[in-house]
Amino acid sequence: MDGNGDLMLYFIACAVLAFVVAIVLTNLLIPRLQRAGMTGKDENKPSNPDIAEMGGIAIVAGFSAGLLLAIFFSSFFGLQINLVYVLAAVITIHTIAFIGLVDDLLSIPQWMKAILPLFAAVPLVAVKAAGSTAIALPLLGMVDFGIIYILVLVPLAIAVCSNLTNMLAGFNGLEAGMGAVMFIALSIIAVGMNAPEMSVISLSMMGALLGFLVFNAYPAKIFPGDVGTLTIGVVLASAVIIGNLESAGVILMIPYIIDFFIKAKNRFPHTRQKLDGGKLHPRDGRVKGLVHVVMKMFGGASERNLVFFFLGTEVVLALAVLAMYLRI
Repeated sequence: MDGNGDLMLYFIACAVLAFVVAIVLTNLLIPRLQRAGMTGKDENKPSNPDIAEMGGIAIVAGFSAGLLLAIFFSSFFGLQINLVYVLAAVITIHTIAFIGLVDDLLSIPQWMKAILPLFAAVPLVAVKAAGSTAIALPLLGMVDFGIIYILVLVPLAIAVCSNLTNMLAGFNGLEAGMGAVMFIALSIIAVGMNAPEMSVISLSMMGALLGFLVFNAYPAKIFPGDVGTLTIGVVLASAVIIGNLESAGVILMIPYIIDFFIKAKNRFPHTRQKLDGGKLHPRDGRVKGLVHVVMKMFGGASERNLVFFFLGTEVVLALAVLAMYLRI
Protein backbone atom coordinates (compact mmCIF):
# COMPACT_ATOMS: atom_id res chain seq x y z
CA MET A 1 0.00 0.00 0.00
CA ASP A 2 1.28 3.49 -0.87
CA GLY A 3 1.90 6.27 1.61
CA ASN A 4 -1.47 7.95 1.03
CA GLY A 5 -3.24 4.65 1.62
CA ASP A 6 -1.38 4.13 4.89
CA LEU A 7 -2.18 7.69 5.93
CA MET A 8 -5.91 7.16 5.35
CA LEU A 9 -5.82 3.94 7.35
CA TYR A 10 -4.22 5.77 10.27
CA PHE A 11 -6.85 8.51 10.11
CA ILE A 12 -9.74 6.05 9.86
CA ALA A 13 -8.36 4.03 12.78
CA CYS A 14 -8.28 7.16 14.98
CA ALA A 15 -11.90 7.99 14.14
CA VAL A 16 -13.08 4.41 14.68
CA LEU A 17 -11.33 4.08 18.05
CA ALA A 18 -12.79 7.41 19.19
CA PHE A 19 -16.26 6.22 18.15
CA VAL A 20 -15.93 2.87 19.93
CA VAL A 21 -14.54 4.34 23.15
CA ALA A 22 -17.26 7.03 23.23
CA ILE A 23 -20.14 4.64 22.62
CA VAL A 24 -18.90 2.04 25.13
CA LEU A 25 -18.14 4.59 27.83
CA THR A 26 -21.43 6.45 27.32
CA ASN A 27 -23.31 3.20 27.77
CA LEU A 28 -21.38 2.52 30.98
CA LEU A 29 -21.83 6.05 32.30
CA ILE A 30 -25.62 6.30 31.99
CA PRO A 31 -26.61 4.00 34.89
CA ARG A 32 -23.66 5.08 37.03
CA LEU A 33 -24.42 8.78 36.67
CA GLN A 34 -28.07 8.13 37.47
CA ARG A 35 -27.20 6.17 40.61
CA ALA A 36 -24.85 8.96 41.69
CA GLY A 37 -27.60 11.55 41.24
CA MET A 38 -25.75 13.28 38.38
CA THR A 39 -28.92 14.01 36.43
CA GLY A 40 -30.74 16.91 34.88
CA LYS A 41 -34.39 17.54 34.02
CA ASP A 42 -35.36 17.17 30.38
CA GLU A 43 -37.48 20.32 30.39
CA ASN A 44 -38.77 19.79 26.86
CA LYS A 45 -40.66 16.58 27.67
CA PRO A 46 -44.16 16.46 29.25
CA SER A 47 -42.97 14.45 32.28
CA ASN A 48 -39.64 16.31 32.75
CA PRO A 49 -37.71 13.05 33.22
CA ASP A 50 -34.36 12.94 35.00
CA ILE A 51 -31.61 12.26 32.47
CA ALA A 52 -27.99 11.40 33.16
CA GLU A 53 -25.69 14.45 32.91
CA MET A 54 -21.96 14.92 32.29
CA GLY A 55 -21.93 12.56 29.30
CA GLY A 56 -19.27 14.80 27.81
CA ILE A 57 -16.81 12.72 29.82
CA ALA A 58 -17.28 10.02 27.17
CA ILE A 59 -16.74 12.56 24.38
CA VAL A 60 -13.46 13.69 25.93
CA ALA A 61 -12.38 10.07 26.49
CA GLY A 62 -13.19 9.04 22.93
CA PHE A 63 -11.44 12.07 21.49
CA SER A 64 -8.39 11.46 23.68
CA ALA A 65 -8.24 7.80 22.65
CA GLY A 66 -8.21 8.80 18.97
CA LEU A 67 -5.39 11.28 19.52
CA LEU A 68 -3.38 8.82 21.61
CA LEU A 69 -3.63 6.32 18.77
CA ALA A 70 -2.38 9.00 16.36
CA ILE A 71 0.59 9.64 18.66
CA PHE A 72 1.24 5.88 18.77
CA PHE A 73 1.21 5.73 14.96
CA SER A 74 3.57 8.71 14.86
CA SER A 75 6.01 7.09 17.29
CA PHE A 76 6.09 3.59 15.84
CA PHE A 77 4.61 3.56 12.32
CA GLY A 78 5.87 6.76 10.74
CA LEU A 79 2.71 8.89 10.73
CA GLN A 80 4.09 12.34 10.00
CA ILE A 81 2.47 14.77 12.44
CA ASN A 82 3.89 17.65 14.45
CA LEU A 83 3.57 16.26 17.97
CA VAL A 84 4.30 19.64 19.55
CA TYR A 85 1.20 21.12 17.90
CA VAL A 86 -0.96 18.12 18.77
CA LEU A 87 0.15 18.01 22.40
CA ALA A 88 -0.35 21.77 22.79
CA ALA A 89 -3.91 21.30 21.54
CA VAL A 90 -4.43 18.38 23.93
CA ILE A 91 -3.36 20.47 26.95
CA THR A 92 -5.66 23.34 25.97
CA ILE A 93 -8.61 21.02 25.25
CA HIS A 94 -8.23 19.02 28.47
CA THR A 95 -7.96 22.23 30.49
CA ILE A 96 -11.26 23.48 29.07
CA ALA A 97 -12.83 20.05 29.62
CA PHE A 98 -11.74 20.22 33.27
CA ILE A 99 -13.35 23.65 33.60
CA GLY A 100 -16.56 22.17 32.20
CA LEU A 101 -16.39 19.23 34.60
CA VAL A 102 -15.95 21.54 37.59
CA ASP A 103 -18.85 23.66 36.37
CA ASP A 104 -21.09 20.59 36.10
CA LEU A 105 -20.22 19.64 39.67
CA LEU A 106 -20.01 23.05 41.37
CA SER A 107 -21.67 25.52 38.97
CA ILE A 108 -18.94 28.14 38.63
CA PRO A 109 -19.93 31.76 37.75
CA GLN A 110 -20.51 32.63 34.09
CA TRP A 111 -17.81 35.33 34.12
CA MET A 112 -15.29 32.75 35.26
CA LYS A 113 -16.21 30.41 32.40
CA ALA A 114 -15.57 33.33 30.06
CA ILE A 115 -12.19 34.27 31.55
CA LEU A 116 -10.54 30.94 32.39
CA PRO A 117 -10.35 29.70 28.77
CA LEU A 118 -8.09 32.65 27.96
CA PHE A 119 -5.43 31.09 30.21
CA ALA A 120 -6.11 27.62 28.82
CA ALA A 121 -5.01 28.95 25.42
CA VAL A 122 -1.38 29.44 26.58
CA PRO A 123 -0.03 26.18 25.00
CA LEU A 124 -1.48 27.09 21.60
CA VAL A 125 -0.21 30.67 21.96
CA ALA A 126 3.27 29.25 22.60
CA VAL A 127 3.34 27.02 19.53
CA LYS A 128 1.80 29.63 17.25
CA ALA A 129 4.44 32.12 18.40
CA ALA A 130 6.97 29.86 16.71
CA GLY A 131 4.76 29.20 13.68
CA SER A 132 2.51 31.01 11.25
CA THR A 133 0.61 34.10 12.38
CA ALA A 134 -1.34 34.39 9.14
CA ILE A 135 -5.01 33.56 8.58
CA ALA A 136 -6.45 32.34 5.29
CA LEU A 137 -9.32 34.71 4.44
CA PRO A 138 -11.76 34.09 1.58
CA LEU A 139 -11.02 36.31 -1.43
CA LEU A 140 -8.07 37.95 0.36
CA GLY A 141 -5.79 34.95 0.75
CA MET A 142 -3.31 34.79 3.63
CA VAL A 143 -3.28 37.84 5.90
CA ASP A 144 -0.54 38.09 8.54
CA PHE A 145 -1.80 39.53 11.85
CA GLY A 146 1.58 39.22 13.59
CA ILE A 147 1.66 39.60 17.36
CA ILE A 148 -2.06 40.43 17.47
CA TYR A 149 -2.83 36.93 16.26
CA ILE A 150 -0.66 35.33 18.94
CA LEU A 151 -1.64 37.39 21.97
CA VAL A 152 -5.22 38.34 21.13
CA LEU A 153 -6.87 36.24 18.43
CA VAL A 154 -5.76 32.79 19.63
CA PRO A 155 -6.90 33.24 23.26
CA LEU A 156 -10.13 34.88 22.11
CA ALA A 157 -10.85 32.04 19.70
CA ILE A 158 -10.46 29.46 22.47
CA ALA A 159 -12.61 31.42 24.95
CA VAL A 160 -15.28 32.46 22.47
CA CYS A 161 -15.73 29.13 20.68
CA SER A 162 -15.94 27.10 23.89
CA ASN A 163 -18.53 29.46 25.37
CA LEU A 164 -20.60 29.77 22.18
CA THR A 165 -21.07 26.01 21.87
CA ASN A 166 -22.04 25.99 25.53
CA MET A 167 -24.78 28.58 24.96
CA LEU A 168 -26.63 27.10 21.97
CA ALA A 169 -27.61 23.91 23.74
CA GLY A 170 -30.31 22.16 25.72
CA PHE A 171 -32.09 19.96 23.16
CA ASN A 172 -31.70 16.24 22.51
CA GLY A 173 -28.90 15.69 20.00
CA LEU A 174 -28.41 19.37 19.20
CA GLU A 175 -24.94 19.97 20.62
CA ALA A 176 -23.36 16.68 19.56
CA GLY A 177 -25.24 16.65 16.23
CA MET A 178 -24.14 20.11 15.15
CA GLY A 179 -20.64 19.34 16.40
CA ALA A 180 -20.51 16.13 14.37
CA VAL A 181 -21.50 17.98 11.19
CA MET A 182 -18.83 20.63 11.80
CA PHE A 183 -16.10 18.05 12.39
CA ILE A 184 -17.10 15.95 9.39
CA ALA A 185 -16.58 19.06 7.24
CA LEU A 186 -13.30 19.96 8.94
CA SER A 187 -12.07 16.38 8.61
CA ILE A 188 -12.75 16.34 4.85
CA ILE A 189 -11.01 19.70 4.41
CA ALA A 190 -8.02 18.71 6.55
CA VAL A 191 -7.48 15.42 4.71
CA GLY A 192 -8.00 17.11 1.34
CA MET A 193 -5.51 19.86 2.15
CA ASN A 194 -2.94 17.44 3.61
CA ALA A 195 -3.07 18.88 7.13
CA PRO A 196 -2.34 15.79 9.28
CA GLU A 197 -2.46 17.51 12.70
CA MET A 198 -5.85 19.03 11.96
CA SER A 199 -6.97 15.71 10.47
CA VAL A 200 -6.31 13.62 13.57
CA ILE A 201 -7.90 16.23 15.84
CA SER A 202 -11.02 16.62 13.69
CA LEU A 203 -11.46 12.92 12.92
CA SER A 204 -11.03 11.93 16.56
CA MET A 205 -13.66 14.45 17.66
CA MET A 206 -15.98 13.43 14.84
CA GLY A 207 -15.79 9.79 15.92
CA ALA A 208 -16.34 10.63 19.59
CA LEU A 209 -19.39 12.80 18.85
CA LEU A 210 -20.98 10.21 16.58
CA GLY A 211 -20.49 7.56 19.26
CA PHE A 212 -22.06 9.80 21.90
CA LEU A 213 -24.99 10.62 19.59
CA VAL A 214 -26.12 7.00 19.70
CA PHE A 215 -27.40 7.71 23.22
CA ASN A 216 -27.85 11.50 23.03
CA ALA A 217 -30.12 11.68 19.95
CA TYR A 218 -33.86 12.13 20.55
CA PRO A 219 -35.07 10.81 22.95
CA ALA A 220 -31.82 11.36 24.83
CA LYS A 221 -30.66 8.94 27.50
CA ILE A 222 -27.79 11.22 28.50
CA PHE A 223 -26.84 14.90 28.25
CA PRO A 224 -23.31 16.16 27.45
CA GLY A 225 -23.17 18.71 30.27
CA ASP A 226 -20.75 21.63 30.20
CA VAL A 227 -17.83 19.20 30.03
CA GLY A 228 -19.17 18.20 26.62
CA THR A 229 -20.42 21.51 25.22
CA LEU A 230 -17.31 23.48 26.17
CA THR A 231 -15.10 20.74 24.71
CA ILE A 232 -16.83 20.83 21.33
CA GLY A 233 -16.00 24.51 20.93
CA VAL A 234 -12.41 24.32 22.10
CA VAL A 235 -11.63 21.35 19.85
CA LEU A 236 -13.03 23.24 16.87
CA ALA A 237 -10.98 26.32 17.71
CA SER A 238 -7.82 24.25 18.26
CA ALA A 239 -8.28 22.38 14.97
CA VAL A 240 -8.73 25.49 12.81
CA ILE A 241 -5.91 27.36 14.58
CA ILE A 242 -3.47 24.52 13.96
CA GLY A 243 -4.72 24.07 10.41
CA ASN A 244 -4.70 27.83 9.65
CA LEU A 245 -8.36 27.59 8.60
CA GLU A 246 -9.85 30.04 11.07
CA SER A 247 -12.27 31.49 8.53
CA ALA A 248 -13.77 28.01 8.02
CA GLY A 249 -14.38 27.84 11.76
CA VAL A 250 -16.11 31.23 11.74
CA ILE A 251 -18.49 30.15 8.96
CA LEU A 252 -19.35 26.91 10.73
CA MET A 253 -20.01 28.87 13.93
CA ILE A 254 -22.50 31.31 12.35
CA PRO A 255 -25.57 29.90 14.18
CA TYR A 256 -23.72 30.15 17.48
CA ILE A 257 -22.64 33.72 16.73
CA ILE A 258 -26.20 34.79 15.89
CA ASP A 259 -27.45 33.10 19.07
CA PHE A 260 -24.83 35.00 21.08
CA PHE A 261 -25.94 38.41 19.81
CA ILE A 262 -29.61 37.64 20.45
CA LYS A 263 -28.82 36.56 24.00
CA ALA A 264 -26.48 39.50 24.54
CA LYS A 265 -29.30 41.87 23.58
CA ASN A 266 -31.43 40.20 26.26
CA ARG A 267 -28.59 40.16 28.83
CA PHE A 268 -28.00 36.42 28.55
CA PRO A 269 -31.23 35.00 29.97
CA HIS A 270 -31.96 31.31 30.38
CA THR A 271 -33.91 30.36 27.24
CA ARG A 272 -36.88 28.44 28.61
CA GLN A 273 -39.64 26.93 26.53
CA LYS A 274 -43.19 25.72 27.12
CA LEU A 275 -44.63 22.59 25.56
CA ASP A 276 -48.07 23.08 24.05
CA GLY A 277 -49.73 20.50 21.80
CA GLY A 278 -46.46 18.68 21.23
CA LYS A 279 -44.71 21.86 20.08
CA LEU A 280 -42.21 24.08 21.86
CA HIS A 281 -42.84 27.83 22.19
CA PRO A 282 -40.91 30.61 24.00
CA ARG A 283 -42.24 30.48 27.56
CA ASP A 284 -43.22 34.14 27.83
CA GLY A 285 -43.55 34.81 24.11
CA ARG A 286 -40.28 36.75 23.98
CA VAL A 287 -37.35 35.80 21.77
CA LYS A 288 -34.34 35.22 24.03
CA GLY A 289 -32.21 33.02 21.79
CA LEU A 290 -31.91 31.66 18.26
CA VAL A 291 -34.01 28.61 19.17
CA HIS A 292 -36.88 30.97 20.01
CA VAL A 293 -36.53 32.66 16.61
CA VAL A 294 -37.02 29.28 14.95
CA MET A 295 -39.95 28.38 17.21
CA LYS A 296 -41.77 31.62 16.38
CA MET A 297 -40.90 31.34 12.70
CA PHE A 298 -42.76 28.02 12.47
CA GLY A 299 -45.47 28.82 15.00
CA GLY A 300 -43.95 26.33 17.42
CA ALA A 301 -41.73 23.34 16.75
CA SER A 302 -41.36 19.85 18.14
CA GLU A 303 -38.00 19.21 19.77
CA ARG A 304 -37.08 16.69 17.07
CA ASN A 305 -37.92 19.09 14.22
CA LEU A 306 -36.16 21.97 15.97
CA VAL A 307 -32.96 19.94 16.16
CA PHE A 308 -33.35 18.81 12.54
CA PHE A 309 -33.64 22.46 11.49
CA PHE A 310 -30.36 23.36 13.17
CA LEU A 311 -28.64 20.25 11.83
CA GLY A 312 -29.85 21.12 8.33
CA THR A 313 -28.59 24.68 8.73
CA GLU A 314 -25.20 23.37 9.83
CA VAL A 315 -25.08 20.98 6.86
CA VAL A 316 -25.65 23.92 4.47
CA LEU A 317 -22.82 25.86 6.14
CA ALA A 318 -20.58 22.79 6.02
CA LEU A 319 -21.23 22.37 2.28
CA ALA A 320 -20.42 26.05 1.74
CA VAL A 321 -17.11 25.63 3.59
CA LEU A 322 -16.27 22.50 1.61
CA ALA A 323 -17.02 24.28 -1.66
CA MET A 324 -14.91 27.25 -0.61
CA TYR A 325 -11.81 25.33 0.43
CA LEU A 326 -11.89 22.27 -1.82
CA ARG A 327 -13.39 23.98 -4.89
CA ILE A 328 -16.10 21.33 -5.27
